[in-house]
Amino acid sequence: METKKVLAALAALAQESRLAVFRLLVQVGPAGMAASKIAEELGIPPSSLSFHLKELSHADLVATRQDGRFVIYSADISTMNNVLGFLTENCCGGMPCTPAQNLQCEGSEVACK
Repeated sequence: METKKVLAALAALAQESRLAVFRLLVQVGPAGMAASKIAEELGIPPSSLSFHLKELSHADLVATRQDGRFVIYSADISTMNNVLGFLTENCCGGMPCTPAQNLQCEGSEVACK
């Protein structure tokens, strides 16, 4: 993944409401959710939510589809996985890490946490 795309995704998520929207959409999965339900669930005014959804969309973190008169938003899991992969690509000098076990990576001075 290109650095500019990762930066766009991280910048979009570096805001409380957008992070909450993205986490909610990850929870509901591929079925997604209409903007009105997102606003209701998170208590975000519709005008603000529209702005936040646009920012997430520009960062390729959400996908949209039309369902009758509703626009359904869902998390773009592929982008999320690409960002996570980019961030952990060189973890522990390329050696496998086991974060849950809090082990020291072999041949590396970097602790896996």
